[in-house]
Amino acid sequence: MTSGGDAAGMNPAVKSAAEYAKKCGMEPYLVEWGLRGLIEGWIHAATSERLSGILHRGGTVLGSSRSKRFFEYQFRKKAFENLEKMGISKLVVIGGDGSFSALNQFHADFGVPFAGIPATIDNDIPGTDYCLGVDTALNMIRQSVDCIRDTAASFSRAFVVETMGRHCGYLAMTSALATGAEICLVPEIKYDLDSIAEKMRLEKEQGRRYLLAIVAEGTGMGESLTRWMNDALGMDARLTVLGHVQRGGSPTVYDRIMAFKFAVAAIDALSAGKTNQVIVFRDGTFGNIAIGEIADIKHRVDANLIELCEGLSR
Repeated sequence: MTSGGDAAGMNPAVKSAAEYAKKCGMEPYLVEWGLRGLIEGWIHAATSERLSGILHRGGTVLGSSRSKRFFEYQFRKKAFENLEKMGISKLVVIGGDGSFSALNQFHADFGVPFAGIPATIDNDIPGTDYCLGVDTALNMIRQSVDCIRDTAASFSRAFVVETMGRHCGYLAMTSALATGAEICLVPEIKYDLDSIAEKMRLEKEQGRRYLLAIVAEGTGMGESLTRWMNDALGMDARLTVLGHVQRGGSPTVYDRIMAFKFAVAAIDALSAGKTNQVIVFRDGTFGNIAIGEIADIKHRVDANLIELCEGLSR
């Protein structure tokens, strides 16, 4: 099942998990529309017809939802009864920490083991270096910023590009470095607009014709930074909010391969008798940690990435 916000890589993970489960002698099923689908019993056998042609598609063909009803015991019990009727004894959930917490409560109530595959473009699930969908999102941002740069250079303008990231500036920082942005504002780094203004004035005197700034939505600085560029730098500035375009697109090769590896690790964990585990990728290897341990880990963006971006914030 897929749950929470959609991310490219979910479909390859669904396909890989189901096909690998078959190889391991299991009988895989697909849950449509996430937690709501568990409650309503929207569960189907993972036939070749349902799995074919989904590898290259973005988002999730199974659909997703955020179900408030799942937080009530009577509806979780109904979901459990639906699984019991079909003889389903294990779950693989592809999503974020909210989905994992919901399934952890489900396990506490009825003992149904699950393996979680992290999928969120913000790359902010504690305990793992990578989440499915991140590489595809970064490529969507890179493509958009490259196009905006053409217009910025043509009209000698300043552009502010707002990326997703309510609490985490990973997308903004990585994109700023990858696209050569002059300014980057994220929640993790204190910024100094006076210092930035002085630096940009000097660069304009030396012939700079345009500016690109990338900000994370969590800073709340998109509109104000655009006005500041107009007023403090004397440049015609425009704001582009990329929004949900970052979640879409056909998954990159990297996300497809990582989806396969996450899926294999999830099925292997369940086959080994693991319960309420989240599959993680750390230091180049796959492992699993209990959902309870993840709750105790504070997510931090890689210190080296922050260091590289500090010069773009002051």
